[in-house]
Amino acid sequence: MEKDNPLRVYVDHVLSSAKRAANLTNSLLAFSRKQAVNLEPNGINEIITGVQRLLERLLSEDIELRVQASAREITIMADRTQIEQILMNLATNARDAMTNNRVLTISTAHTSIDRAFIHRHGYGKVGTYARVTVADTGHGMDEKVKEHIFEPFFTTKEAGRGTGLGLSTVYGIVKQHDGYITVDSEPGKGTAFHLYFPSVRVKREKTKHVEPKMPSGTETILVAEDDRETLQLMKEVLREYGYTVIGAADGDEAVRNFAEHRHRIGLVIMDVIMPKKNGMEVYSEISKLDPSVKVLFVSGHARDVVLDRGVVDSRSNFLSKPIAPSLLLERLRTLLDAEAPGPP
Repeated sequence: MEKDNPLRVYVDHVLSSAKRAANLTNSLLAFSRKQAVNLEPNGINEIITGVQRLLERLLSEDIELRVQASAREITIMADRTQIEQILMNLATNARDAMTNNRVLTISTAHTSIDRAFIHRHGYGKVGTYARVTVADTGHGMDEKVKEHIFEPFFTTKEAGRGTGLGLSTVYGIVKQHDGYITVDSEPGKGTAFHLYFPSVRVKREKTKHVEPKMPSGTETILVAEDDRETLQLMKEVLREYGYTVIGAADGDEAVRNFAEHRHRIGLVIMDVIMPKKNGMEVYSEISKLDPSVKVLFVSGHARDVVLDRGVVDSRSNFLSKPIAPSLLLERLRTLLDAEAPGPP
């Protein structure tokens, strides 16, 4: 559709709304326990250690992250990526809740749920568990807020700062792992989330997880993504592994930044649906400036959906969100090391 077409603004609005709906759907699927999970034996301490550096980058420099792991590893049946998602969601909430004396503590412990726990909380199953506690020194919550924090769309943040699905997503993932979550909080005294995951006994060789060496690089990457939190996360991951990152929050900014820095940009990570110009429109413009430009399209929609809409073509490199950092880094390295593409 031409840029001066009066219907263009409505199409952009519909596409943007569709994108938000896709992100909300993923979170609601987690809340309703319908999102696919891949449960495997994992050490909870290993998961936390593996994501610790990323959490440190997500937090601001004036926040101290303390990790207090149990002396002995605790094995749970878990989808590692989703447990990492829980930790990132809780860390982000804690960051936004703390103003002074900002300390975030993540601790693990062997524990058990007994009949007293079930009587006190009204739920639970007797057994042994891994307890993960995420505690902050933030402003805390009163009882009224605590009653609603796990409900979809409930948020205490100002307009535009969140969908209210962060904690409901955490709740849904915990339930998918047959676990439980409790919260201790008082106004002015911070908040502590306690996550309980059933522990399992398996042979040690089955639970040993060797963290793969993530591919790194020194190239400059342009990331075009209109969701602020997703853009920040991608920038932090890429910088952690050696890349220089230039951000863009919409299609127009992506074109401008590419034009200004095209001689040093090695690859563009491009959201399919963005304000002002969608991914394919941006690609059409930047490929005129550099026909050999390498682009990785990303979207909350499945590939066949964006293909049907003509937003990307069948030859495009594409990843569906949410994207695990390891997959993003591997695909990025593969594309950077490949020969430059021919003209479209």
